[in-house]
Amino acid sequence: MKKCMDSENLHRRMKKIIGQLNAIDKMIDEDVPCEDILIQINAAKNALHKVGQVVLEGHLNHCVREGIQHGDAEKTVEEFAKAVEHFSRMS
Repeated sequence: MKKCMDSENLHRRMKKIIGQLNAIDKMIDEDVPCEDILIQINAAKNALHKVGQVVLEGHLNHCVREGIQHGDAEKTVEEFAKAVEHFSRMS
């Protein structure tokens, strides 16, 4: 897995999301208006979606390409389709 993605970028993004989630948790205790909390939840959701896009792109550029060039192209495409399906359920 490490071969197909920029792990530093992903770790940086995940730490930011964790910070956003901690801030949301704190907002709940501080009686922040619901609308403001929902805005922050949406921002965290979008950030997590972007992490998924980065992982999927890395998978396509490395694993899928390698599978097509050096393996079973049909199986590789089938597995990629499953990965896209799993990712699309996240939205």
